[in-house]
Amino acid sequence: MAGAAGQAPRGARLRLGFAAAGVLLGAADTYVVVITLPAIMTSVGIDLAHLQQATPIISGFLVGYVAALPLLGRLSDLYGRAPVLTACLLLFAAGSLLTASANTLGEVVAGRALQGAGGGGLVPVTLALVADLWPARRRGVPLGMVGAVQEFGSVVGPLYGAALSAASTWRAIFYVNMPLAAMVAAGVRAPWSRGQRVSTARRPDRAGWTLAAVCAATTVLAVAAPPALKDNITTGAAFTPLLTDTGITSPIALLALLSALALLVRELTVPATVRPLLPIRDLKRGLQRLDWIGGALVALVLGCVVVSFASADPQRAVVGDSAPVLLPAATVLTALFVLRELRTADPLVDLRALRNRAAVGSLVTNLAVGAALMAALVDVPVFARATVDPDSQVAAALVLARLLVAVPLGAVLGGLLVGRAGYRGVAGGGMVLAALMFVLMAGWSATALSDPLAGISWLHATDLELAGCGLGFGLAIVPITAAILGVVPQRLHGMAASLTVAARMVGMLAGLSLLTAIGLRRFYSVQAMLPDPARLCPTTPLNCVAYNNLVTGAAIDELHVVFLGAAACAAIAALTAVSLLRRSGSAVVLGMGIA
Repeated sequence: MAGAAGQAPRGARLRLGFAAAGVLLGAADTYVVVITLPAIMTSVGIDLAHLQQATPIISGFLVGYVAALPLLGRLSDLYGRAPVLTACLLLFAAGSLLTASANTLGEVVAGRALQGAGGGGLVPVTLALVADLWPARRRGVPLGMVGAVQEFGSVVGPLYGAALSAASTWRAIFYVNMPLAAMVAAGVRAPWSRGQRVSTARRPDRAGWTLAAVCAATTVLAVAAPPALKDNITTGAAFTPLLTDTGITSPIALLALLSALALLVRELTVPATVRPLLPIRDLKRGLQRLDWIGGALVALVLGCVVVSFASADPQRAVVGDSAPVLLPAATVLTALFVLRELRTADPLVDLRALRNRAAVGSLVTNLAVGAALMAALVDVPVFARATVDPDSQVAAALVLARLLVAVPLGAVLGGLLVGRAGYRGVAGGGMVLAALMFVLMAGWSATALSDPLAGISWLHATDLELAGCGLGFGLAIVPITAAILGVVPQRLHGMAASLTVAARMVGMLAGLSLLTAIGLRRFYSVQAMLPDPARLCPTTPLNCVAYNNLVTGAAIDELHVVFLGAAACAAIAALTAVSLLRRSGSAVVLGMGIA
């Protein structure tokens, strides 16, 4: 991996810019399902009244996202950041194609799992790329930019999805991903984004690019089979199977397979004077060193944890019905994983490198941050629907946007402040701010979101509280990540970054189940004490406004409890940040230049 000193500033910025564009694409797609889920359910034959049947669409994405993180992070340490970023984008594009053309639930789940694996891998590899390109004293701002881009994706994802769905169908969202992923991959692989002089670099692999374009175009056509072409008298023959009723024997599908084979042969035999599009020959070295057994074990552990919490029905339990089997299995697999990593010569996760207090603090803090953040993402829109916007999911999402917009601003600000206040100061301060805002949110009344502030009709106190909460989360992003990257060797940056992302995701899932279950317990206890609607409204007991208002009050009480729980999680994150993170790394010199 090139050190910071060996990179031209412009090349470093360009390379990070393309990698960050991939992070934005993946982050936006993570949240787009919020808008598209009902339409996807209808397309695959699931009634909207049976929402639980669509759970695999969400949990499949999460399993792919989390389980592949350690493998992809470690592979980037062994094989290089740019090749793994390209592979992640290809996985993401393949998953998008499968999802867009899906007609069954299984196909959607498989497509979303591939998208999760590809999109999830983009984040830690990009964070590791920052650590490779910038020395510790200059990482604050670029890490903040990556964090800001990731959180900005969570804001634009639902809006982007809603706009494309309105203009076309939900499938268009995923079809558009493919050319976007291809453009980002081309930018990542371009010599001028890698600090190379185009005049002195090896010649680009024009034949490889041509074969890749043919392969991509024919694959999309074969899988999507657009009716306008398939049913056309002139072009329909290209989609007609030659030997059986299986579409894979159609001329267009055979052309896709042949072009893929030709691309593979080309990349294996590319001359030394040509820079290969896909450095497959170098991949063998990285794959031989990769701890596949450790990767399988940690993927199974994370998969068991994700499914245990993602399949939970909080009205009945914190974990799903399969948890009594999956969680003990995860415990046994974790023990096997630890034994494996301690004994193997080239471990997937170097546990010895993580014994540093700052590394442990980064992971533990991220668990608590994830739990608190998920409460905001889920329950702020629920509060809006329960009070001021009962009939508009879009309006409720815009309430959440007041929090989300502040997160990227906080991430950039955190990158600027980390050199002066240190890791523990910025992260701890940010999470204290988030905790205080959650405490204020726990006191919201039924009209809080619409009550004007200081007589200004368009401004509300809740706007400032939501923005403050988002700002607090944003401030914590950079120091938590920079803390672990600053104490592990450069050869392990990918592994370390992947673990921080995985920790936050696990915290989000566990926090969602736990806090929702606690909140529902409060709701049911309050509901049990409500008077009978027949006593309140003897003439209209089935449509009793007074009783409905009391139920709404019980729901608000439930959300207050969740917000208090989120405040506790944020406070724990602040405590672990202050007590476990280092005061600072090297003296941070702000700016995007390279020393």
